[in-house]
Amino acid sequence: MTQLFGHQYDLYPFQLFSVMHLVMLLVFVTGSVLLYVYRKPLKSLEKPMKVIMFSGLFILELFYHIWLFSGKAWEISFTLPLQLCSISLLLCLILLITDSKFLFQVVYFLGIAGAIQALVTPELFVGFPHFRFFQFFITHMLIIWVALFYAFVKEFRITRKGLWQAFAFLNIAAGFAFLANKLTGGNYMFLASKPSNLSLLDYLGPYPYYILVLECIALLLFWVLYLPWRGAKK
Repeated sequence: MTQLFGHQYDLYPFQLFSVMHLVMLLVFVTGSVLLYVYRKPLKSLEKPMKVIMFSGLFILELFYHIWLFSGKAWEISFTLPLQLCSISLLLCLILLITDSKFLFQVVYFLGIAGAIQALVTPELFVGFPHFRFFQFFITHMLIIWVALFYAFVKEFRITRKGLWQAFAFLNIAAGFAFLANKLTGGNYMFLASKPSNLSLLDYLGPYPYYILVLECIALLLFWVLYLPWRGAKK
């Protein structure tokens, strides 16, 4: 049992698009579809759903840091909340408390765009049935489900203004991440180098040009996420 929480990653190596990876992707798609299909009945369960999602995100993130500390693996160069999905997670927690329409726009665009990429090509070095495997996938699913919950169930509107607000927020966050990389020797938001395992960034050219390409792709993804709501009531 202790091996499931250990730091010997070679015991449970992660394999991209393995059976369990595909199972987690199926769980994500199924959960997303159910949020839409049952969006009206779920209105009566808004409060308990918010509590469940908040608790899930908070507890899993807390356990993740405890796990790192216990294994003497917590390092300032990679565990600060300056990765795109770490930022989205914190914003989700605040959103679930405040119902802020501004934060919703940021979570919708940043959270969905970043977490989907993470789910499809995870920067993950340990696989099923390790704790980190489940913590990683469930956390990223919840980030997207929080955004979809507010869009489908609470009927918050996605706006063009929100798209540009999210894009501006992304660039401001990237500035802080760049500074943190210089100070800590880290690679927050992959602004110092590409991830060591296979990812979409491998197809975007060499450093530092892939950062500019990534910026364009981020804006394109934001527009794709906006299109289903174009013309909807604000």
